[in-house]
Amino acid sequence: MRWYYSNRYIKLCLLCLLLAACSKKDITPPIPPDTQSDTDEEQHIQDVDMPVIDTQITNFMALYNVPGASIAVTKNGRLVYAKGYGMADVEALEAVDTSSLFRIASLSKFITSIGIMKLVEDDQLELTDKVFGDDGLLGDTLGSLPYPVHVEDITVEYLLRHEGGGWGNSSNDPAFAQSTLNIDQLIGWAIDNRPLANPPGTNTDYSNLGFMILGRIIEKVSGQSYVDFIEENVLTPAGVTNMQIGASSLAGRKPNEVKYYGQSGQNPYGYNSNTFSRLRAAGSWIASAIDILRIMVHVDGFSTVPDILAPATITTMSTPSTISQYAFGIRISSVNHNWWHGGSLSGTRTWMVRTYHGYCWSILLNTRNTSSAFTTAIDHLIWPAVNSSSTVWPDQDLF
Repeated sequence: MRWYYSNRYIKLCLLCLLLAACSKKDITPPIPPDTQSDTDEEQHIQDVDMPVIDTQITNFMALYNVPGASIAVTKNGRLVYAKGYGMADVEALEAVDTSSLFRIASLSKFITSIGIMKLVEDDQLELTDKVFGDDGLLGDTLGSLPYPVHVEDITVEYLLRHEGGGWGNSSNDPAFAQSTLNIDQLIGWAIDNRPLANPPGTNTDYSNLGFMILGRIIEKVSGQSYVDFIEENVLTPAGVTNMQIGASSLAGRKPNEVKYYGQSGQNPYGYNSNTFSRLRAAGSWIASAIDILRIMVHVDGFSTVPDILAPATITTMSTPSTISQYAFGIRISSVNHNWWHGGSLSGTRTWMVRTYHGYCWSILLNTRNTSSAFTTAIDHLIWPAVNSSSTVWPDQDLF
């Protein structure tokens, strides 16, 4: 009997303590976002109830067999939504959260373009500068002289717009060829063995090699490694600390990086290690969905967050070509001048958007479905929420 009353008393005391703790939590002012730890921010963000987004994402993931996804949305420079869905590692039962790192694939080109525009803004190069030849930024040491026709006509701007005249998807992009060569050797090999199909500036041919060349231009002009320059001039000013160059193998998986899953026979870890590493300026960064938006809101041209580039520079960067939708590392929609770009590798699909009315979002997936409807479905995921007048976004900035 004495044991019974003792236990009942203990339970009553514990209940009182719990109620007191809950009461205290209710009246304690919230920690300002800029003083919260990353873990606190992520948990708070995940608790935001946004059925209009959740339903879209979960239905999409089920339809296309997506193991894991990370989504982030900003409105007028404020992070108003971020959430991890599904599994970062199915076998280990590790869930995706808002800090999970994904291969961002060709969203890397957006990062590289910002780096180039920083050099332009600092008067260290001009968009009209030639890339190859006696007066070119990379000189005439790559490939064999005399250069084939049109090579010396390639400019920085043509590479940013995928208008280099060749070396693109439609002409067997050499980025994944000759896996034993370093970047300079590969560029030289392409000059010697892959003649340009068109005069630069006259057609669009999406080129990974073109952005690998831009990465080398950043190194040549700045005197720094590509990664060091981007970290110092793009990532750090935007408040990004966890982005890094990823690895090709599962053994090289970084801390907090998701595991990738192929579909239809694709092997996400089948890339040659040297090939994947040298792709860096065109497609090797890993980042969180929030990292992408930290960068976007610092170059979006809106006044809500101070940009790391001048307004005129951002205007130049986001002005599409006269012959395509391409600007610099982004595509520009013909309606409302929205920005967007996607990224794609085996086991990876990514997406980012900046709208004319103040929204930005990023979508990172750890698989790539091969169906033709997949890309369209990704593009449609967030538009219902941002276009609906009934969507209620959090008042505070969750960054």
